[in-house]
Amino acid sequence: MKRILVTGGAGFIGSHLCEKLLSMGNEVICLDNYFTGSKKNIMHLLDNHCFEVIRHDITMPVYIEVDEIYNLACPASPVHYQYNGIKTIKTSVMGAINTLGLAKRTKSKVMQASTSEIYGDPAVHPQPESYWGNVNTLGPRACYDEGKRCAETLFMNYYMQHRLKIKIARIFNTYGPRMSTNDGRVISNFIVQALKGEDISIFGDGTHTRSFQYVDDLINGLIRMMDTPDNFTGPVNLGNPVEFSVKDLAEKIIKMTGSKSKIRHLPLPEDDPKQRKPDITLAIRELEWKPVVGLEEGLEKTIGYFRNILK
Repeated sequence: MKRILVTGGAGFIGSHLCEKLLSMGNEVICLDNYFTGSKKNIMHLLDNHCFEVIRHDITMPVYIEVDEIYNLACPASPVHYQYNGIKTIKTSVMGAINTLGLAKRTKSKVMQASTSEIYGDPAVHPQPESYWGNVNTLGPRACYDEGKRCAETLFMNYYMQHRLKIKIARIFNTYGPRMSTNDGRVISNFIVQALKGEDISIFGDGTHTRSFQYVDDLINGLIRMMDTPDNFTGPVNLGNPVEFSVKDLAEKIIKMTGSKSKIRHLPLPEDDPKQRKPDITLAIRELEWKPVVGLEEGLEKTIGYFRNILK
């Protein structure tokens, strides 16, 4: 049995990770300040004697004994990370420093949940890990993009200077149950609007593309990444390489929900990426991992979740 800390453990992805790690026979500590996480996401885990919850902000040091750390703490949707850009940067940078300090003291493995956003509005397609990105350091998304880029730098320097056992995973668009109804992400927005019979809001003409992975696939990828040999640090892209236009996604969700919603076009936000698709060659080779849940299967489960909570 390993003792595993999941920062941001009450969030959408974090709660699924806690659940999976518990099912594998581990002791799990969920740390969250509930800025975007929710107790509802982990309520069903509270009766498990191997599960512990700490209300804490990772911008402040934490002193516990652990074997592994998954650092997922940070608001991940534009609506939330732009709400308080300074706090977002501090969560990424100070959160990385504090989790790395804990890992150094306890000699534990530590994983940074990085993001496809470090590629910015990419000039290379699809995006391999070797691509350095195209990021506006002064734009409205920079608080998140640059915070995550700095966190990767911190992780790599702790590896080079202290030989810390680090892992870096770059997470691409992920969806599934426990997404927030107001997080501003494209799939949750479209499903909620369709179920309410409201117009579907598409920013731009809808030709920009995204690649969507179901949350179960991501969780399996994160755990496989953590279990790789210590000399393999990443970064590794974790995402689904099947690409869809935003307009096609909206039409699919309207059809699957049986909604009468119409599509409404709004101006494209500043620095919004025009295309996003991971090159997962490295994940296939090093982790023996690739997504297995198709978009329709994943959407069915996600639509069912939102139908239930919107009753």
